[in-house]
Amino acid sequence: MQPDNRVYEERLGTERMLPLVFRMALPAVVAQFVNLLYAIVDRIYIGHIPGIGTDALAGVGVTTSMIVLISSFSAIVSGGGAPLAAMALGHGDRERAGRILGNGFVMLVGFTVLTSVVAYMFMEPILLLTGASVHTLPYAVDYLSVYLLGTLFVEVSVGLNTFINAQGRPAIGMYSVLIGALLNIALDPVFIFVLDMGVRGAAIATVVSQACSAAWVVGFLCSRKASLRLERVYLKPDRRVILSVLALGVSPFIMASTESMVGFVLNGSLQRFGDIYVSALAILQSAMQLAAVPLTGFAQGFVPIASYNYGHGDKARVRQCFRVAVTVMFSFNLVLMLLMILFPTVVASAFTTDPALLATVRQTMPVFLAGMTIFGLQRACQNMFVALGQAKISVFIALLRKVFLLIPLALVLPHGLGVMGVFAAEGISDATAAICCTLLFAWQFPKILGKLKTEGQ
Repeated sequence: MQPDNRVYEERLGTERMLPLVFRMALPAVVAQFVNLLYAIVDRIYIGHIPGIGTDALAGVGVTTSMIVLISSFSAIVSGGGAPLAAMALGHGDRERAGRILGNGFVMLVGFTVLTSVVAYMFMEPILLLTGASVHTLPYAVDYLSVYLLGTLFVEVSVGLNTFINAQGRPAIGMYSVLIGALLNIALDPVFIFVLDMGVRGAAIATVVSQACSAAWVVGFLCSRKASLRLERVYLKPDRRVILSVLALGVSPFIMASTESMVGFVLNGSLQRFGDIYVSALAILQSAMQLAAVPLTGFAQGFVPIASYNYGHGDKARVRQCFRVAVTVMFSFNLVLMLLMILFPTVVASAFTTDPALLATVRQTMPVFLAGMTIFGLQRACQNMFVALGQAKISVFIALLRKVFLLIPLALVLPHGLGVMGVFAAEGISDATAAICCTLLFAWQFPKILGKLKTEGQ
């Protein structure tokens, strides 16, 4: 008889696929939405600090690129280690799954030391490079110097949370995000206004909240409730395990880390045409996030299912999982993008009442989001490649959209198309990457499953 804590894990290989995917995905989708809300509310509080709100908001804003880059290191473990652990559990190799979790924790500690040291050493030059001015730099430094103290909490809470999903416990993973996000929303006004700590108060609230999230994650993974536990015996670095996690995790890392690079290039290209286009881009990217957030959450739900059944050798359930994923992700994304393209003013009015900015968004949104209409295909296929441990293909796809297509197009197209060339670069790169990824998946998926020993046809 199996221990009770394995019941959740084993349902990944037995329950009906459609309700299972939604049961796994919905908590992750909710958590992603709350996290997005927390980021928005955090900025609202800072922007309302009396006397300094505008400069303080700009100062905290320029720290975003560094924060995104630092937190993206956790994606190596969350996106590389968790699928490998789920495969090992499906294969029945609990010792390997434990070593992956233990080495993942060690890697996160190493990433913390590396990123913190570099960030502290080169903080001001990097902030100036990413847009800080003489007026906003002090606020950026105040915020980031405190925020970096919580780097370990960020790395651990984000990096290990997906190992909870890999055990079939998405609700527990959701609670870790909710605890941090809701606590931060509550603590922000206390530290910023009541204790009159300004920007530093906002950073302290964030660090405390992240510490609580990390404590929740580690507490569960060390408890008897977990079927896959974080144990001391598995903390010894294993070169082969670390290399396998790095190989698969580099794709999610590239996807996360290049966001800061893309934002820098797009803003730099638009700056030549006027600040209003930079403001329009901020609205367009926020609108894009409304689709990206639920897709990311849904992927966190279906990836452990696919990985577990792939490790178990059940081809039929892997196929079923992909059919559900691609149908839901493509349909949801298509409908949402079409609504935004058809009613751009409705979307823009949530962010601004400026007639000129509304007109700019109305002009640029259809071009900017055109390629996103089919992007649900790429999200489903790309995450399925990760779920099946296809490291090289995943890296290529991650690089294709942003590095090989979007950045060069954003630099070249404005020379012939003017400002619309910058917005068209996004649409063209999204559509091209989605088509290439889908064709590549259609070619490789049967070959990948063909290598499995048949258990379920």
